[in-house]
Amino acid sequence: MFGFALAYSGDGCRPKVALPAGSLSQKNAFMYDWAKVEVASPEDYKSADGFVVLDTAKKPRCNVEPVFKDVDWSAGRPVVNIDHHDTNTQFGDLNWVVADATSCAELVYRLLVAAGKPISPMAATMLYGGIHGDTLGFSLPSTSAESLRIAAELVTLGANVNELCENLCRSQTRSEFDLLRHVYANTKVVADGRVAYSTLTHAEITGAGCTAQDIDDQVSIPRSLRGVKLSFLLSEGNKGKTRINFRGEGNVDVLDLAKQFNGGGHNQAAGAVVDGTIPEVESRIVAAAVAHIGKYA
Repeated sequence: MFGFALAYSGDGCRPKVALPAGSLSQKNAFMYDWAKVEVASPEDYKSADGFVVLDTAKKPRCNVEPVFKDVDWSAGRPVVNIDHHDTNTQFGDLNWVVADATSCAELVYRLLVAAGKPISPMAATMLYGGIHGDTLGFSLPSTSAESLRIAAELVTLGANVNELCENLCRSQTRSEFDLLRHVYANTKVVADGRVAYSTLTHAEITGAGCTAQDIDDQVSIPRSLRGVKLSFLLSEGNKGKTRINFRGEGNVDVLDLAKQFNGGGHNQAAGAVVDGTIPEVESRIVAAAVAHIGKYA
């Protein structure tokens, strides 16, 4: 979003980003400080000529909902939907959904090149960060030769890889660090070691000094155990709502598992939100995960 806004600023265009208060995790807050993009006010939504929605599979999940809850914020104006989720509902007036792209940042790069838009070093830094994040540092099976080529192009354009990755990978706050203590302590292994998961209650999240926005890739901790083919994290960032982050390894597809809970995402990285606290829903989700992994030899 930041890379797109930076590249399209100028020539009579004044893009502003949908960033209601509390949208950013502690980990990613530095990007806003670096990009210095304008944040849209409620008045800006009303006067905008149109909207570009990035990396979002369903219109109700757009980041304007906290501001315009139960209101049609686009109000008949054009919506451009650019995404890479398999479950995208094609809600835009113009939809560009490429499910095998590693990230939406990769698609934005392709668009900017095709449109002849100059990509500044800061825009390149933001887009590199998007690709790096969605590939877990170019370590996931989704990493392609094309994504690596685009990352190299972004470095050539001036992406500040050193400071970016220092902030993303080696600059945890104490509260983020304390949150990980809970993830490690709460990790459980079931199904003969093929399924691993962890939990974060609302009290643990807030007690560590974190919020729902800080729940991101902590699922990588149970996922990192040898022999695990399906991992997930249950987190109650908002009281009474349990978020599930599913991850699959090898040939294990977790999208259908997420759909059992009205969720969506990608084949090997999907999620859902269910009503209830973790003690209320944990056994049901674990049972579904164990049954799901039983379909794989």
